[in-house]
Amino acid sequence: MESSIKSVGRNPHQLYYLNLQRRSEKMERGMMEEQNQMVSKRKLRVCVATCNRADYSKLAPIMFGLKAHPESFELEVMVLGSHLIDDYGNTFRMIEQDDFDVSSKLHTIVRGEDEAAMVESVGLALVKLPDVLQRLRPDILVVHGDRFDALALATAAALMNIRILHLEGGEVSGTIDDSIRHAISKLSHYHACCTRSAEQHLIAMCEDHSRILLAGCPSYDKLLSPTKNNHLDTIHTWLGDTVQENQYIVALQHPVTTDIQGSIKIYGLMLDALISFNKKTLILFPNIDAGSKGMVRVMRMKGIEQHPNFRAMKHIPFEQFIQLVAHAGCMIGNSSCGVREAGAYGTPVINLGSRQTGRETGENVLHVRDADTHNKIYHALELQFGKRYPCSKIYGDGNAVPRILKFLRSIKLDEPLQKSFCFPPVKEAFSQDIDHILETQCALAVDLGGTNLRVAIVSMRGKIMRKYCKPNPKTYESRIQLILSMSQDAIQDAVRLNCRILGVGVSTGGRVNPQEGVILHSTKLIQEWSSVDLRTPLSDALHLPVWLDNDGNCAALAEKKFGHGQGVENFVTIITGTGIGGGIVHHHELVHGSTFCAGELGHIMVSLDGPECMCGSRGCVEAYASGMALQREAKRLHDEDLLITEGMELKKLEAVSAVHLISAAQQGNAKAQAVLKTASTALGVAVVNILHMTNPSLVILSGVLASYYQSPVQDIISQRALASSQGIKVVTSDLEEPALLGAASMVLDYTTRRSC
Repeated sequence: MESSIKSVGRNPHQLYYLNLQRRSEKMERGMMEEQNQMVSKRKLRVCVATCNRADYSKLAPIMFGLKAHPESFELEVMVLGSHLIDDYGNTFRMIEQDDFDVSSKLHTIVRGEDEAAMVESVGLALVKLPDVLQRLRPDILVVHGDRFDALALATAAALMNIRILHLEGGEVSGTIDDSIRHAISKLSHYHACCTRSAEQHLIAMCEDHSRILLAGCPSYDKLLSPTKNNHLDTIHTWLGDTVQENQYIVALQHPVTTDIQGSIKIYGLMLDALISFNKKTLILFPNIDAGSKGMVRVMRMKGIEQHPNFRAMKHIPFEQFIQLVAHAGCMIGNSSCGVREAGAYGTPVINLGSRQTGRETGENVLHVRDADTHNKIYHALELQFGKRYPCSKIYGDGNAVPRILKFLRSIKLDEPLQKSFCFPPVKEAFSQDIDHILETQCALAVDLGGTNLRVAIVSMRGKIMRKYCKPNPKTYESRIQLILSMSQDAIQDAVRLNCRILGVGVSTGGRVNPQEGVILHSTKLIQEWSSVDLRTPLSDALHLPVWLDNDGNCAALAEKKFGHGQGVENFVTIITGTGIGGGIVHHHELVHGSTFCAGELGHIMVSLDGPECMCGSRGCVEAYASGMALQREAKRLHDEDLLITEGMELKKLEAVSAVHLISAAQQGNAKAQAVLKTASTALGVAVVNILHMTNPSLVILSGVLASYYQSPVQDIISQRALASSQGIKVVTSDLEEPALLGAASMVLDYTTRRSC
């Protein structure tokens, strides 16, 4: 902008400061560009947090990959959880043996191995993590799986605006692990999942598809790579020199935190079955979850640590453990290793209990969901031991780490940190559920016309599910009885249609107090219908809330919810039928007026002395342009033999109507054309008066005469309205049943109506 400022007329001091400001702005722009380039080129600081021996087996391949590319990544390693507990093998040492520099060790486990201890451990981690994360200041925190330690990590990082990459999200296993895993996924910004199903689950959870990587399990990169290690040496080291491959069992069972007593019971049954099966067994201690102390107590009560067939271990390095699994005669328990890694070798697996319910498994896994005695588990051992199955690659193809590293390089740190969720469009649910949970919500609409009484079931989207019609009785008692009878029939049909009736809306001619549910004055077409409390008898008999309004206002409400009036702040609806009526919507609300006669548009006077109106006055637009007025003029012309022209035919006993008048005008009858021109002009003048009083942005013509009047009324507006109103559009309604739809809208959307 300053470049366009001329120096003419400025004193030397002004020019000096102006040039100084320009140089300063140029330097600032250059520095910002340089900083942006540095950000784009600098190493990505990645913090990998590992909590236990199991997640390290998945994280280690990624850590090796990051360490192998120092030009792109700066690796920080955080160790916490059971890694630092002596009873669980002090497994942090294997991380140091793998030559990783541990940036931070956090003692976060509160001992007790029960539910309260797990909660306290999460709280302790949340107290300690902020200081560590502030010191390390990672660009990305990598967390794994579904452990409570990982939940603390994700919670702290999310609250501190640190981007999170979650491994193995979207999987389904069972117990509390599912809830924790999905909670971590919702806190995480990026996802590296293992299977196509897990990817679809994350998408179903509304995660951004562009931030989901289908990588496979990182541990498979090591499982499927050639190894030079002698597996027999590993077997002999851990089980004894006489044990050969396929002649031993690997057992690993963890507590189920949502059923601690059940998991302790099935653990004891597993030990009994293994003792009876009489094969060499390598058994690992359970993890630190609530219930593990009880399981260890059972193991010691049964003398497993001293039993000649058992070798009980707190920890085995992953490389050696996976060799032991690969060459075992069977693996038993509920470890995820059994349903994931064991499949890569075709090792037969017996999965006990509910901990892995929902996991994708290969044909090598036999499930024992529950057991009352050890016999069922023993029989499963007989079926599985010594078998070999085809290798399964459900969880990976050995190329997960290169994909994850490429994914990390693609992350742009200048992108907004705030997550965005991809919610699916919400569709109206349909169900045959007997509990009415997903029924179609509907209204019962009643239209009291001068000739017919109509009832309809109307859905939230304005679809008429079913309609009923009978002649409108002449007396109050008969009319009420018929309304109730037709409404009760409709309610019974609604059950069969799987529709839930939310309430009853009534459209009627005349002046109505919608607040009290009272018809104040009726039209002459509906007899015995003044000073009638309609709400009370209907509500009492049908046990539903009841709303009512006059037919003109209902037509406006129908347009507002289902027609041309959707989203329009100010508009007017005019009904051109037997009479002339309508409704006014102002600031999105229906106008009733102080005595509920606002919108009586048919009684706008367009002449000081004109035909007599049914209201008792003269010169009303209804006396010129309504269907009854046109019928009156048609009869007059017919009585004077001035209506029927060549080509027209009036059948014997056929009543003369407005249709004959319009037909005569279309065939060139000058008298008929003059009548229609007068009617159109009268309606156009009335509309101009409405425009000048309420200033709507749209006029909607409804009723049987709407299509005929639309063009002439638009012409009158352009000729007679003020310049500011001449551009207002006149449209014809697309709604086939405005009275019924308007009555339904009072129920379906009643809070949008003016209440006073």
